[in-house]
Amino acid sequence: MKQKITIKTIAKELGVSTSTVSKALKDSHEISTGTKEKIQAYANYYNYKPNNLALQLRNQKTKVIGVILPKIVHHFFSTVISGIEEGANKKGYNIMVCFSNESYKKEVETLKVLSNGSVDGLIVSIANETLKNKDFKHFVDLVTEEIPLVLFDRVVDEILCDKVVVDDVGAGYKATRHLLKNGRKKIALITTPNHVNVGALRRQGYEKALIESYIKTDKNLIVEIDENQDIKKQIEKVFEEDIDGVFAVNEIYAANSMRIAKEKGFSIPEEMSIIGFTDGLISEYSSPSITTIAQHGFTMGQQAVAVLIERIENESEVYSPKKIVISSDLKLRESTKPSS
Repeated sequence: MKQKITIKTIAKELGVSTSTVSKALKDSHEISTGTKEKIQAYANYYNYKPNNLALQLRNQKTKVIGVILPKIVHHFFSTVISGIEEGANKKGYNIMVCFSNESYKKEVETLKVLSNGSVDGLIVSIANETLKNKDFKHFVDLVTEEIPLVLFDRVVDEILCDKVVVDDVGAGYKATRHLLKNGRKKIALITTPNHVNVGALRRQGYEKALIESYIKTDKNLIVEIDENQDIKKQIEKVFEEDIDGVFAVNEIYAANSMRIAKEKGFSIPEEMSIIGFTDGLISEYSSPSITTIAQHGFTMGQQAVAVLIERIENESEVYSPKKIVISSDLKLRESTKPSS
C-alpha cells in the first residue's frame, strides 16, 4: 500500500515550497509546465487527495485573529492588546490571545494550533528563545502557506511578512541624548541579550549619541540581562563602576536601577539620572517617578490589526509586505533634570 501523503510531503520530496505544490495541483499558470508535470505525476502515483476538511476550515472565515505574545507581565504588551482589540472589534473581529512565555517550543505549538483554521490571521511578537536559536521555519512555513501574518516589536528580516515596529534606534538615541544634556558622562546601559533585536537597536542609538558627544563606548557600563537569573544582582554589578546615569531598555530594569541607586545613597536626579522604556504604571508611580520613552503600544496594536485585516480581506491582491515604523516620545519625569 502506498503511503498517505500531504502537500508538505510532496514539497519535501521534490525540494519545492508547499505554495508551489499547491499552485501546481491547481494547474496554476504561475508554475512552469515541467515543474507542474513533475508534481502532478508524483501526486497521482501516490494517489494524493486534498484534505477537504482542512481546506474548508482554511477557506471559511472565523472572524477571529490570533495574537501570540512573549510575556503577560509587560505593560507594553497589555497596551498593544488594547489597540488590537479595539481595531479588531471595529471591523467585526474577535481576538484570541496566547503566550509563548519566551519559549521556542511553546511558540511553535501555538502557531500550529492556531493556523489549522482556528483564526483568519496572526499577530506575533517573537519569543526570546526563538530569536536566540535563529530558527524561524515555523513562521516561514506560515508565510508559504499564505496565512496572513503580522510581526510587531520583535521582528526579523528572514520572515517576509508585514511588520510594525518602533523606531528603536531613534528611541535609544533620544534617551541617551537627554542624559548627556543632563550633564551625564558615564551612562550605563541596561539591556537585553544582543539576539533580542529591540535591545540591540536601542543599543545602536545609545552608542550613536555617545559618539556624537565624543564619548567612547565603555563595555564595562553595558549589562545584558539574563532574565532567568536575578535581575537586580546583575544590575548591581554596573553600579560598582563610576556611573552617573542609567538608560534601561524597559521599565522593570529602570525600576531595579532606581532601587539600587537609592540603596547606594545617590540623590536622584541631582547625582544620578535614570531613563526607562515603556510608559507604564511602574514608571509613573515610582518615587521619584521615572522619565521614560513612550512606545505608543496602543497605536502599534491598532496599526498591526489594520494591516492584518487588510490582508485577510484582500487575499486576491498582489502581496507586497509592509513595514510600519512608529516614532517614540520622551516623557519627562522626576528621575532626570530638564535638559539645559
